[in-house]
Amino acid sequence: MSTRHFLSLFDLTADEYRALFERAGQLQTARERGERPDTLSRRVLGMIFEKASTRTRLSFESGMAQLGGSAIFLSPRDTQLGRGEPIEDSARVMSRMVDAIMIRANDHGMLETFAENSRVPVINALTDRSHPCQLLADIYTYQRHRGSIAGKRVAWVGDGFNMCHSYINAARMFDFELTVAAPCGYEPDTEIVEAAGDRVRLVETAAEAVQGADLVVTDVWASMGQEEERQRRLRDFHGYQINADLMGRAQQDALFMHCLPAHRGEEVTADVIDGSQSVVWDEAEARMYTQQALVEFLMLGEFPGATTA
Repeated sequence: MSTRHFLSLFDLTADEYRALFERAGQLQTARERGERPDTLSRRVLGMIFEKASTRTRLSFESGMAQLGGSAIFLSPRDTQLGRGEPIEDSARVMSRMVDAIMIRANDHGMLETFAENSRVPVINALTDRSHPCQLLADIYTYQRHRGSIAGKRVAWVGDGFNMCHSYINAARMFDFELTVAAPCGYEPDTEIVEAAGDRVRLVETAAEAVQGADLVVTDVWASMGQEEERQRRLRDFHGYQINADLMGRAQQDALFMHCLPAHRGEEVTADVIDGSQSVVWDEAEARMYTQQALVEFLMLGEFPGATTA
């Protein structure tokens, strides 16, 4: 059987996603009861970080430990990756010593090259192209609060970068309507938009995007690696802040999400992110459960305890 990777949302089927979310719910319930299943006993996850991380490192590392496994943190500063060793060679060596590898990379091409040369599953933990693990948490969180996201209206307001790309892919995979509002020059990749067909619509203003939305999502205006553009971006994104007035245009029971970290007073106001419609803390915690379910599936070839796949 060929090695299964998780490089994009299209690497799992609809049935597998149903099982993944079911299993994530089981894992969350078990943790809340103080139970620690050891499904990943003696399994090892290698974690390569080219970018800084809080939630990704914590969720993967804690998730492995709670299931009886372990995780090894690797960065270019303390491995041969940072000294020019070919990616192909690193992949061939590392994949002989661990059971799966997650990568947070600057360049999506690096992730793909690594996966092509790995004998164990490789997980996309964020690249300049997409962030599919975050979407697992977001869809799971919406489902826990409001039921299925299929047929719902989702608004993305802000930079048409990796998180926006993942929401476009998610609209295709999970069958919801996505409206994207991004400033001129910050629109999402045309190829990704065109592939989504009528699942995605681009509009000019944030007000138009959130009108009647069931879920409103944003991200920082200057992502990792874009800090030098910060002042220009603050000017360019004027009018794209999620505030109470904007949320008032969405459905009365609309949820607000943000992958964090957030800059209060920039892309979102404090009263929104800390308000009753915000589920960002549940969303952050959900990273651990959905990724545990994903790692179980990739390492074991099944979702233990799930009945839907």
